[in-house]
Amino acid sequence: MSDFSVRLLRSDEERAATDLFRRALHVKEMTDEEWSAIAPSMQPDRGFGAFDSELIGTLRSFDSEVTLPGGGTTPLAAVSLVGVRADRIRRGVLTALMRAQFEDFAARGVPAAMLHASEGAIYGRFGYGVAVRAKSIEVDRRRARFRPEVPAGGQISLLDLENTIEQWPVLFDAVPRTRPGMISRSPHLWPGYEREVRRATTPVTTAVHSGPDGTDGFVTYTVERAHFGAPALLKVQSFHYANPDAFAGLWRYLLSVDLIDQVTAEKRPLDEPVELLFTDPRDVAVQKVQDEGWFRLVDVERMLGARTYRGEPVVIEVTDPFLEHNSGRYRLSEDGAVRTTDPVDLELHADTLSMVYLGGWRPSDLAFAGRVRATSESVLERADQLFGTRVNPWCGTFF
Repeated sequence: MSDFSVRLLRSDEERAATDLFRRALHVKEMTDEEWSAIAPSMQPDRGFGAFDSELIGTLRSFDSEVTLPGGGTTPLAAVSLVGVRADRIRRGVLTALMRAQFEDFAARGVPAAMLHASEGAIYGRFGYGVAVRAKSIEVDRRRARFRPEVPAGGQISLLDLENTIEQWPVLFDAVPRTRPGMISRSPHLWPGYEREVRRATTPVTTAVHSGPDGTDGFVTYTVERAHFGAPALLKVQSFHYANPDAFAGLWRYLLSVDLIDQVTAEKRPLDEPVELLFTDPRDVAVQKVQDEGWFRLVDVERMLGARTYRGEPVVIEVTDPFLEHNSGRYRLSEDGAVRTTDPVDLELHADTLSMVYLGGWRPSDLAFAGRVRATSESVLERADQLFGTRVNPWCGTFF
């Protein structure tokens, strides 16, 4: 293995690191204009580089907070721009970058991390697990009819591109982040979103829903068609709401837009009941289900104590080969989580614990797949109840 070192990136190295990431995804390097637009997204002292006389690998993060089961929040590192040069892969570069980043998280008191994976086989060995899954749906706008009991919704107002860019942060903060896995958006993320919508080849529109107490939801979308006369596709880019009235009102608006054949919405919560709005549920088709968020408990003891639990106690044995200080035995109950020497009920690895933590998977499902070992079926029933949540986790933010 060649010698290399890992350190924080200097500000004058950020562009090269971003281009390295883009090349790893087979995307061309940025122009000066593109870099000027994206440079404000680079939060200082959050990017790492691996150097072997030159830059050979990189990753970075953005400061955020994540909603936990029970409604609390905790600091989160939103990990992004992970890449290793093609001629340096499988030489321990990514492992060294991950270690340096986890050490930085620990030093700054950041107990959890999340990322969106370009490749699913990479991150499990570092303790990340698929904690959040999402569905992509398509609605037949020509056929769909709302059931009579569906709320009428409130007032809809439209924003053009410039007003969308200006109002996005305010609109996002106006909607409570109630699902486990939802994260706050760092100010450093907004320049990237602005760049993406400015690059859109069709108009970008935001519909804002207002109820009795003011703004309580919004949807941003584009409309695409191959050529004039071809079927028109309304593509939802972002959809957030605070209550059922806003949810229904925004869907009523989307299906009222003229000259549209289909409405698509990608990476929506698994349990979001869009099909129940319509007289024929088959007018909503699930196109795919995919991972939306890979989660990592960087400080297992702190994170286990940060969320709430319901039901009878369970003692779990956690094995964390990458961050060995996390390995150990924990007693989980409605009173919280503590280290213990009590007999073990259930054994799992750090990546599997990351999967069940937000409530997106039941321990019994993972036991069925051989990823959890329990002393009895009753233990699995208790664990399912302890880790269970009222709603599925969802991130809803790309970074």
